[in-house]
Amino acid sequence: MKANVRGIIVAVAATVAWSLPVHAQQQPKLVLQITVDQFRGDYLHRFDHLLGEDGFRRLIEDGLWYADAHHRHANTETIVGHTTLATGTDPAVHGMVANVWFDRATNADVYNVQDADYPLIGAAGVDAETEIDPTQRAATTQGRSPRAIRTTTISDEIAMHFGPKAKVFGVSVKDRGAISMAGHAGTAYWFSKGDQRMVTSTYYVDDYPAWVERWQDKGLIDSWANESWTLSRPRSDYLFGDADDQEWETSLGPYGRTFPHPYGAADGELYGTLLTLSPAGDEIVADFAKTLIAEEDLGQDEVPDYLSISFSATDYVGHLFGPSSLEAEDNFARLDRTLADLFAFVDETVGLDQTLIVLAADHGGADAPGFVAQYGVDGGYIDLAALDTQPGIGRIKKRFGVGEALISKFSSPYLYLNRDVIRAEGLVQGEVERAVAAELVLLPGIADAVSAEALREEPLATSPVRDAVLANFDPTRSGDIYVVFEPNWFIGDMDGLQVAVHHGSPWAYDTHVPILIRGPGIGHGRISRRVETVDLAPTIAAYLGTKYPSGTRGRPLVEVFGEGGIAEAEKSDR
Repeated sequence: MKANVRGIIVAVAATVAWSLPVHAQQQPKLVLQITVDQFRGDYLHRFDHLLGEDGFRRLIEDGLWYADAHHRHANTETIVGHTTLATGTDPAVHGMVANVWFDRATNADVYNVQDADYPLIGAAGVDAETEIDPTQRAATTQGRSPRAIRTTTISDEIAMHFGPKAKVFGVSVKDRGAISMAGHAGTAYWFSKGDQRMVTSTYYVDDYPAWVERWQDKGLIDSWANESWTLSRPRSDYLFGDADDQEWETSLGPYGRTFPHPYGAADGELYGTLLTLSPAGDEIVADFAKTLIAEEDLGQDEVPDYLSISFSATDYVGHLFGPSSLEAEDNFARLDRTLADLFAFVDETVGLDQTLIVLAADHGGADAPGFVAQYGVDGGYIDLAALDTQPGIGRIKKRFGVGEALISKFSSPYLYLNRDVIRAEGLVQGEVERAVAAELVLLPGIADAVSAEALREEPLATSPVRDAVLANFDPTRSGDIYVVFEPNWFIGDMDGLQVAVHHGSPWAYDTHVPILIRGPGIGHGRISRRVETVDLAPTIAAYLGTKYPSGTRGRPLVEVFGEGGIAEAEKSDR
């Protein structure tokens, strides 16, 4: 259990040398950190017509909206973004450089939060790498923990600052969405698609609390059986109301690519997965979170508690149908209603006037190449399966006299070279990396390729893209070459399924996310200056008066602490 490992939380990087004064207001009773997966920065504008009064709009009108917030790392994947929001630092420091990386010591892929020492409790679980179709891939180890995160998180700092009375939890459909935010000191729960229940691992508890079993037994998860995801509004209300069937959208069996989308029977092979590919997944998470608030008595004493909720449906819907789809639009409308219901519950049980709410996203998302082509923008899907047979790689083999396969694997965004071959041929690793990188940039759809040798030893030519690649570089986990695709070009394969869109690039559609902050003593307004997602964790720390997470590279957002919140917004400058 975590009690045995709390003492080994690794502290890396320097403490920020300056700080803002502790907020003058009374400490909030609850810190509610919400992360929306694949929530692009333009959505609040684009889908404003779908907003009610009490969901997103409540945060926009009653709090601060940072409309130009960006992740500054290159690999904008789920675990990378979540951990950055939790730690206030770059993946180069917190260590979560990709959803999956290749461990050369064990010659095996490593899923970011896998940990064989801490198996799931009372559930077989599902393959963590399989996002869409559980029939496509064999299972990885089912153990889960946050031990691969190399720095403390804001939730860790809250737990350590306020002591054992501070309760810390993380909830999500995705294990990595819950675990990264709950940190080392909290307790995480996530949804098992295969077992169709909320689960956790022995890192956190020895057995489920009775309230978790009662929640499971009430039958919410089965309530969608033989039902369908239908539109929540008349088609005329939607921007994409007349574009329900687009050729680039993904059809997954009977779920189809047009409304209604049937879930099938509760014992169907894909039932648990299909729930997560729709607003039902977020509704399950929100209902579980509300039960957790009530049963664990969050926000009921003078010590601040922390709850992270990560909503994942936007990501799954985005992958299958694209952000410019009727499905993405309706999912947004339903998420707004889910948030409104959640905020009403928090107001009733804790009090919104005593709750600090911070909402952000782990990444944005690209539009489908077919969609942007309608507007004359170039884009496409890249197939790197046969990369080792490309003429450019053939030239490298000839140059270095290599007869065997030179490339071991590509695990986005990293290319791993066959080091055994390189050593056997007496070649210099760095020279081969540079030569392969030089050939890669000649291939269609590849904007840049940066060798690990260059990242380790040389000052890189300053550019936003290369700065982002460097922020993502961990010499023990990153691959030999970081591959950057051209804008609107990406690998469409996801667990053997061709999906409409992907994310994971350093381009603005992936880095740009909203940040919304509402809480006691915080003013309201729209902030137009550019800020970074590494700023969020130190902002929470400064607001509460805790230490910054150990690897912090960001700085507190000064508007949170100004008179009326927005009073100093236009004067502030990074």
